Amino acid sequence: MPGPSTLDFYDVELRAHHERLRAAYGIKSGDQVLDIGCGTGLTTREAARAAAPGPVVGVDVSEKMLHRARELSADEGLDNIRYELGDAQVHPFEAASFDVAISRFGTMFFPDPPVAFANIATALRPGARLVLLVWQRREHNEWMRAINAALGDPAQAAPPHFDPFSLGDAEATERLLEGAGFEDIRFEDVREPVLYGHDLEPALAFLRGLQSAAVLENQTDEEAARIDERLRELLTTNYTDDRGAALDSRSWLVTASRSPN
Repeated sequence: MPGPSTLDFYDVELRAHHERLRAAYGIKSGDQVLDIGCGTGLTTREAARAAAPGPVVGVDVSEKMLHRARELSADEGLDNIRYELGDAQVHPFEAASFDVAISRFGTMFFPDPPVAFANIATALRPGARLVLLVWQRREHNEWMRAINAALGDPAQAAPPHFDPFSLGDAEATERLLEGAGFEDIRFEDVREPVLYGHDLEPALAFLRGLQSAAVLENQTDEEAARIDERLRELLTTNYTDDRGAALDSRSWLVTASRSPN
C-alpha cells in the first residue's frame, strides 16, 4: 500500500478548491450526508463535524483510500461516519435517505452518467441539496495539459470513460442533472490553483504516479529520467515562495436540488 503521504497528497493538491466547496455545503446539525468518491475522507470528516449527530456515509471504489479514511476518522474521534466500498453508479443506497450529497471531483468517471446521477438522486430526499466540484473543459485546465505533456500524455492510454473533464461542458451537465431529477442547477466559475507545496520530491512522486501502467511498462531508465527532469522543470517554473509550486486550473462548483417529483 502507498504510504500516507502518497494517499493524502490529493488533499494537499486541492486545498484551495476545498475551501470553496466547504463554504457551499450548507450542512446543518442532524443532516444525513452522502460523500461521493470520498477518497481518504477529508470532505467526509468535515461533513461529519457539521452534521453531528447526523450520520455521514462516504463511498469510494478504492479500498486503499477507504482504509486511510477510516484511520483518520478514528484518530479524530468521529463516530458518525460510515465508509462503504462501492460505485455510486450502482450502489444500493437506501431510497430518499440523505439531505445533502457532496463530491469533490468524484463524479466525472462514471461509465454511464445518466444512470449514475439517477441513482444518486434516488438516494436523496425531495428538496435535498447536491454540491459538486468538477473540472471545466480540458482546454481551460493548463495544469493537466502541462503535466500530460511532461509525462508523455499518459491520458491517451486511459479508458474512454476515464475523463476528468467529462462534466466540463456546463450546458451538457445541466441537461444531465435535469434528466436525473435535479432542479435549480447552478454553476459557479472557480479559478483556484492546483497546489503542489514547497517540497518538490513528494510532488514529483505524485505526478509521476499519474502515468498509466502501460506507459510505465515500456519505459526505459533513460526515458524515466527525462520525464522526471520535465516534471521538475514544470514545478520549479511555477514555484513562488508564498504558494510553492502552483498550476492554474478552472472548475465548476455545481449546486442543485432534488426535484420533489
